[in-house]
Amino acid sequence: MNKIGFVGLGVMGAPMAANLLRKGYHVTLYNRTPGKVDKLLELGGEEAATPAALARSSELVITMISNDDAIREVYYGENGLLSSVMPGTIIVDSSTISPALARQLAADSAQRYADFLDAPVTGSKPSAEDGSLVFMVGGDIEVTHRINDVLLAMGRKVIPMGPSGSGATAKLAHNTVVGINIAGLVEGMAIAASGGIDAASFIELVQSGGAASRMAEMKGPRLLDRDFSVQFSLSLMLKDLRLSSALSDGLKTPTPVLETVKSLFQMGESMGLGDLDLSALANCYEQWIDKRLTNHSGNQQLRNELAATSEAAGRSGADTGDRRKSERVELQIPLKLSVYQWEQEGAFSGQLIEGMLWDLSDSGLQISSSSPLELDMFIVIHFPKDSELPPVTGRIIRIETSGSQFRYGCMLAGLAPYQRLQLEAYIGKQIIIAD
Repeated sequence: MNKIGFVGLGVMGAPMAANLLRKGYHVTLYNRTPGKVDKLLELGGEEAATPAALARSSELVITMISNDDAIREVYYGENGLLSSVMPGTIIVDSSTISPALARQLAADSAQRYADFLDAPVTGSKPSAEDGSLVFMVGGDIEVTHRINDVLLAMGRKVIPMGPSGSGATAKLAHNTVVGINIAGLVEGMAIAASGGIDAASFIELVQSGGAASRMAEMKGPRLLDRDFSVQFSLSLMLKDLRLSSALSDGLKTPTPVLETVKSLFQMGESMGLGDLDLSALANCYEQWIDKRLTNHSGNQQLRNELAATSEAAGRSGADTGDRRKSERVELQIPLKLSVYQWEQEGAFSGQLIEGMLWDLSDSGLQISSSSPLELDMFIVIHFPKDSELPPVTGRIIRIETSGSQFRYGCMLAGLAPYQRLQLEAYIGKQIIIAD
């Protein structure tokens, strides 16, 4: 089975498709967002204009898509996969979706004389890149055996779980454990930080004792480095926990721990952390205890940094705060701004725009941008990575215009006192560098 179609080239799908190409398979590619195919074309892949066109040229179709709604669009939408799938085709969905949708896809594929397997994976971006994913498969065992070599070109193990929907059920149960594990690790780190325990020593203890886990092994070093770049995003984990909660309700299975952890991730998403790695949940605890989990000395170090930058600014000719008030020095610190708009049926649509940090005021930030926004609009402000600040929600309370530029006064929400100190210290350093 050499003619493979691959739909969905995001964080997981792109490296999975790349591994198939490197193993010599002929792969036709489709992604709903333009531009994701380019690097894979360099590896020898071909691009299809629609899912239907991809289905017509493939013996095996693999989909790796973010959620149930996106799956429905790809399978049932205009020029969807099922409109053109050929008899005898095997369709494998490696997304994390509801078991009910997986069973529906299996039934609808069968009506078109195609076989369907729900085969989600465990393992985040690094596992997708190095081909060490584990597939949990729901569907006909004989069909699973027929594509075993293809799956092992992207992973290290294939585990049959039962009839259609079983793979999706197993994945939701598995990710419930993952979500609980990371929440437990972060909460333990918060207790340790509050008690003055060095974070590195605590992580070493966790890995040496009964609390050891794969999650602590993977996320511990990244938490120490405050590296929240995405391996598996917080918003996707929340999506999975919501699916698991709905499944548990349908199965009449009590899940009090799941519901608590789901609430924690909802708080993280409301703080603007959704596009970061799931370990960014640490930022919630840091706000609650007003202290970094990875720095038991707490605010004092930040106060020392702020004092040092103020002293350095004074040596260069003026106090940092006075300079900003008297000369209105443009800081030229680039920002990304997530702008969300309310749509029908309780949904949001969003876009990412460019901005510039102009100044820090007592109530919030002054930001400049060429994009027009509106009063009372809420935005999520993403600071440069070297600031080590989490995304912060702001409300636009003032608008000024200067040529093609807009300057916005933003009142911040959810910024812990220690993070305010951290922001002031970061701004002070940028002023010194500019000198």
